[in-house]
Amino acid sequence: MIVSAGENVYPFEVEQVLRTHPQVEDAAVIGIRDVHFGQRLKAFVLLAPYAETTKEKLFEWLRARMARFQLPKEIIFVDHLPYTSLGKPDKKLLN
Repeated sequence: MIVSAGENVYPFEVEQVLRTHPQVEDAAVIGIRDVHFGQRLKAFVLLAPYAETTKEKLFEWLRARMARFQLPKEIIFVDHLPYTSLGKPDKKLLN
């Protein structure tokens, strides 16, 4: 959990919503420092093969499904996500 502008935000909830997007294969969300809000979210998104979407389209899609305080500050498209031995995204290796 992170606290962003006084609101409790759970990165896992944001990841679950991102994974429901038809062009997203996997996602990992971490908290990053923010001067104005204390912390904000940063999403790392692994697109499905042959997916064609943009960050803007993904933000627009998220806005209809999440509260404003839950939206990531930025979305980074990645070619691969690091995983732990248990098969979960290794958030310690993301920044």
